[in-house]
Amino acid sequence: MTEHEETTPHIAHGEKLQKVLARLGLASRRDVENWISAGRVKVNGAVATLGQRVDSHDAIAVDGRLLKREEATEVVRRVLIYNKPDGEICTRDDPEGRPTVFDRLPRPKEGRWINIGRLDINTTGLLLFTTDGELANRLMHPSYEMDREYAVRVRGEVDDEMIERLKTGVMLEDGPARFTDIQQAPGGEGFNHWYHCVVMEGRNREVRRLWESQGLVVSRLKRVRFGPVFMTSDLPMGRWREMSQSEVDILSEEVGLKPVALPGMKSKTKEKLDRMQRKVAKPIGRGERRPRVLRSAHEADAPNDGDKGRRSRENQPTRKPRDAEEQRGKPGHGTPVAERPSAVGRNRGKPSPAKRSGPRTSEGPRPGPGNRSR
Repeated sequence: MTEHEETTPHIAHGEKLQKVLARLGLASRRDVENWISAGRVKVNGAVATLGQRVDSHDAIAVDGRLLKREEATEVVRRVLIYNKPDGEICTRDDPEGRPTVFDRLPRPKEGRWINIGRLDINTTGLLLFTTDGELANRLMHPSYEMDREYAVRVRGEVDDEMIERLKTGVMLEDGPARFTDIQQAPGGEGFNHWYHCVVMEGRNREVRRLWESQGLVVSRLKRVRFGPVFMTSDLPMGRWREMSQSEVDILSEEVGLKPVALPGMKSKTKEKLDRMQRKVAKPIGRGERRPRVLRSAHEADAPNDGDKGRRSRENQPTRKPRDAEEQRGKPGHGTPVAERPSAVGRNRGKPSPAKRSGPRTSEGPRPGPGNRSR
């Protein structure tokens, strides 16, 4: 063997099987990896192995069903924003017959909707769905640092020492946890107070358990932001809307995925994508309201008990309009996507350890539409 042969690495051809299946929207990449480990996936008639690479010539079957290879050549990456109401669970089928978040969603012709994270039955607000399993996997993976912001109403006395403990970190039954930022919001009476808080993980009931560790009771909880995606006031409770392709591309770039190259698509696929993107939620039916982007903790009024997140115009402070080049989406419509905070400072191309330079403080403007730096 020559020296050149010894030092030349073997080049693997094709793409990893789990990435191909996740991109088809069959499931998240983690679920697909479990399928492969369980022997449910075959390539060219043989049981597949985790990490196996495939190309367009390989025949892939899941549970005995042969996949159409043309499905993998042109991927339509779709993302839905859903305003989850109280009482719905984040599962496809419930033995108890309770309503699920999938009941209200449109049925895609190819693939299926994959929920990006979960909200418990009593938590309302922003929930994302996609047909791209790889996108879902990256958005949920801690290494990509997708922070989640919640509006929470707590009952009990809250002091500065308690806030500092929650930001420094407390020990829960499943390990240490903390808020990276906490800001008090207007609203609440007596022992009820509203706060906006940010976590970097999606652990089960983490926000509730953090507040409860201080002897407080969480009486209302609503997610208002996931990474760069904000909940906007023009999306009613229990309704969904589909992101425009430009918004999907912004979200994809956040986790190092290449945008969908629309000019390179076949005309038939592009027309199908355009039709899908035009299917939005029905109007409220009582006249078009002026869209309002939900503001950050120290700017926004907290939702009233009987008013599902709306507030009177008299209480709305005057806002400086965004520059035209900052606007995204259609003119005159609220956009849910904004730049990520500059303090994150992570590598867009590759995942990095879930580490922040420190918790955000109340000094300077909070992240918000049109002003994303601290």
